[in-house]
Parts: sequence; structure tokens; C-alpha cells
Amino acid sequence: MELSVAWSVLVLVAGLWNLIVWPRFGQRIAKDPRARDAEGRATRFLTVHLVLIGISLLLGVALVVLGVLTLV
Repeated sequence: MELSVAWSVLVLVAGLWNLIVWPRFGQRIAKDPRARDAEGRATRFLTVHLVLIGISLLLGVALVVLGVLTLV
């Protein structure tokens, strides 16, 4: 696949953005009182957010790889 340098950099930055922002969001979600029930078990609130964060991190890795590969 060939992308212009500008598009390659944009894809790379988008991937890095996901890898930087989502882990910090995950830390805040884990500390949220809605994340655990009275017995300390994970709630749906935490589970849904962890799934969303995981998908976003996978997409971030894919974007970084794509950005790097198209720059080379």
C-alpha cells in the first residue's frame, strides 16, 4: 500500500494518540466507584469500558504499524 507522507504521518499520529490516551482513561475508569460492586466484583460499567479500551488499543497498534510501514 502506498500513502503520501502526510497521510502516513496522520495514521501514525492517530495510532499513537490511541496508545497514549486510552490507558490513562482506563486508569480513571478502574478507580471509578461504579467499576466494582459492594463485593468487589467488576460491574458491567467496568467490563464494557475495558472492552472498548482493548479494541481502541488494538486499533492504535494497527495504525502505528500501518503508519510506520507506509513511511518506510
